[in-house]
Amino acid sequence: MVSEPAVFQDNCCKREISNLEVYCTNSPACSSVVTLHHLQDHLRSCQYEQLQCCNPGCETVLQRRYLQEHLTNTCPHRLEPCIHCQQPHRLSLMQDHVQNSCPETEVDCPNNCSQKVPRHKLTEHRDSCPEVHVACSYQRFGCSVQDKRAKVKLHEDAAVNHHMLLVLRSNTHLEQQVEVLQEEAQLRQQEVQTDSLLLTDMQKKIRPLLQQNSSHEHIISAAQRTLSRQEDVLSTIQLEIQQVSRGLGPGLEELEQLRKSLDAVIEEVSATEALKEHLGTLEENLKHHSGLLDLHAAQLNRNKQHLQELEATSYDGRLIWKIDDFRNRREAETKGQPPCLSSAPFYTGRCGYKMAAKVYLNGDGEGRGNHLSLYVVLMPGDFDALLTWPFRQTVSLSVLDQSGAGNHRSLSFRPDPTSKSFQRPAGEFVSNVAVGFPCFIPNNMLETPRNAAYVNDDTLFVKVKVDLAGLEQL
Repeated sequence: MVSEPAVFQDNCCKREISNLEVYCTNSPACSSVVTLHHLQDHLRSCQYEQLQCCNPGCETVLQRRYLQEHLTNTCPHRLEPCIHCQQPHRLSLMQDHVQNSCPETEVDCPNNCSQKVPRHKLTEHRDSCPEVHVACSYQRFGCSVQDKRAKVKLHEDAAVNHHMLLVLRSNTHLEQQVEVLQEEAQLRQQEVQTDSLLLTDMQKKIRPLLQQNSSHEHIISAAQRTLSRQEDVLSTIQLEIQQVSRGLGPGLEELEQLRKSLDAVIEEVSATEALKEHLGTLEENLKHHSGLLDLHAAQLNRNKQHLQELEATSYDGRLIWKIDDFRNRREAETKGQPPCLSSAPFYTGRCGYKMAAKVYLNGDGEGRGNHLSLYVVLMPGDFDALLTWPFRQTVSLSVLDQSGAGNHRSLSFRPDPTSKSFQRPAGEFVSNVAVGFPCFIPNNMLETPRNAAYVNDDTLFVKVKVDLAGLEQL
């Protein structure tokens, strides 16, 4: 038996076998004769070698000489450019691409307006499609017509007089509101002027009292020093009287003088006590006048604040809120002071819902630190008992583009009737929970947008618009 270490390769025999000439394995189609050593090299270029198509999904096997023609012209899985969008796609999937996803393929308008438009322009086409149902552009003035765009256009051309009457009626209503606001503003200005006069008068009255009080303090201080000296004198006199009483004779005249001195001291003490009482009365008067002055100052501040609110209040369901000193406010918010900003209240009508906007410049909730958060809140109003609850009007929130290009950032929501945020406010001074968008716009888009200017001269403008369609005004 031969052991394994005794077995070895015969390299000489191996070389002889490798140099033997053999026919190509694709014979007789291929007539090449090569040495066994070079057979694999030959097969890598042999035109009769059987190969599988390399296109994904194709299982065709054919000779090398036909492979290029197959890959280029006949393979159903080869890449070809789409005749519409010129993007390469597999030929077997080309029809599905053209029918369902190609953005440049012209398709029928979904509103049956008989026009064909590229698929990626369907949304843009909707803004001009004559078959789309739209509302009359005078809806905000009271026109209730809603129909296809073409018919609404005919309606607008035919109903010019009616629309002008609606606009005139709305303008008259607005003028009446402006007159009422102007009258209220004049009344507030008169109240402010009256309070200012009262404040000035109180200041004039208090100033001499303060001066008199200062003078009396000096007098009392001097009287106290005199009283202290007189008490020392009185003690001395008492000691002398005791000594005189022991002597009983030659000191009678001196005793009489001492009694006179004692009476004078008693009178001075009485005058000092009366002066103290007068000073107490003056201090009480000073406290009373100071309290009145504080009350007038607080009332003046409240009147000024109410006047500012009246000047900024709108009654058409719209709010344009100017937020200046933007960067310092946001920096203060990152430090927790204050946590958010609130706008002046606005209304959906003269007797409508009372609302306000809230903004977190450094974000709130999931938008904290990387987004601007924007909300709207329902507030208790004077006419809530007459309004319909829950609140159901669509609300649109916007950050306005100040570049003039009109690239405003806007998001809308329709109220959830089951949410407590849209029910009637529970208390006279308790607003509902604010509702909106914690991730309204990223900070990087707000600071450096591509085609807009949201923050200009360190100022941001926020717009809130309530859709008043279907809302009955009281």
